Amino acid sequence: MRDLRYQVDVNAQATYIESQSNPSDSRFVFTYTVTIANNGTMPAQLLHRYWKITDGEGGIREVHGDGVVGEQPTIVPGDEFTYTSGAILETAIATMEGYFEMVAADGELFKAKIPIFTLLNPGALH
Repeated sequence: MRDLRYQVDVNAQATYIESQSNPSDSRFVFTYTVTIANNGTMPAQLLHRYWKITDGEGGIREVHGDGVVGEQPTIVPGDEFTYTSGAILETAIATMEGYFEMVAADGELFKAKIPIFTLLNPGALH
């Protein structure tokens, strides 16, 4: 059973940026907006991120780093933190998934799962 003190839910949505993409050069630019909601009972700080990016050809790239967009936000219960970032890929479709490593106010470390979501150039589907 999941400990409700440490319940942080993540939602992500991607947008294709046609104006910055060049499909003939295998350049596909996306932004993605991530919302991190603290649905637990204890404040939690985001320490690290891990992303697994799988491109349309099955290639996998892993990204590890501190915080998000230069921040390590603390999110109090009932609040959320939203940020937007970007990815430049060589395929018109990809998926991203991963987790955020969090620390609760009581010092407990836990992971908030980032559910898989799709990055897609709408023109790639026929």
